[in-house]
Amino acid sequence: MIVKTEADLEGLKKIGKIVANCLQYMARTMEPGMTTRELDELGGRYLEMHGARSGPKLTYNFPGYNCISVNHEVAHGVPSDKKIQRGDLVNIDVSAELNGYYADNGGSFIVPPINPDYQRLCDTTRKALMAAIAAVKAHEPINVIGYHIEKVAEEHGYTVIENLGSHGVGRGLHEEPKFIAGYYDKDDKRKLKEGHVITIEPFLSTGARFVDEEADHWTLVAGKENRTAQYEHTMVVLKDRALIVTLPDPA
Repeated sequence: MIVKTEADLEGLKKIGKIVANCLQYMARTMEPGMTTRELDELGGRYLEMHGARSGPKLTYNFPGYNCISVNHEVAHGVPSDKKIQRGDLVNIDVSAELNGYYADNGGSFIVPPINPDYQRLCDTTRKALMAAIAAVKAHEPINVIGYHIEKVAEEHGYTVIENLGSHGVGRGLHEEPKFIAGYYDKDDKRKLKEGHVITIEPFLSTGARFVDEEADHWTLVAGKENRTAQYEHTMVVLKDRALIVTLPDPA
């Protein structure tokens, strides 16, 4: 999507705020003993209360409102009767639609007690996200996003999941520009356009480079010995910076 009017921008900001607040609500509510389905239903009710519709359910008939991935699961985890345990690393990805506009965001959260190795992975992934966002402006090569993600990952001893990436969003959940690599792809000659609506979502891992699909045809995993973190924002590309639309209200 290319933002062309103030109404476009306001529509994106409105759904962006809803998904951002939903993500933080789910993270605050999550506790040991809760199933991922129970957590998902809380998020689903939050979206419905604010007039929004689940993006994955609406677009792909996903069997849940939100993607919830635990430990070695990297993305697209299906809500189930699996119980969240103390010390788990849980990724929550919330995307939704309101009045024809979509926004997408996600984050990884550690269920106390905090594992310092998980904390370092999460902190570094957030750092990679912000480094990539700081490089975004109109007419920059799209591969500058992957360059900065990969640079931060390598500096801290992590790998990047290469078959998951960022993407365009706005009037649909996944739009042009399609797959934006989380690593430096020298062959990608595309450039960011003013008004482009995109996500940036680095996936940093303790050793994995690729994910595989589980038998449910949704959940993506990277080996039980690995852990992966993901953080995601939706933003509008401006002349000189990125305008993030998925910032939650202050706690």
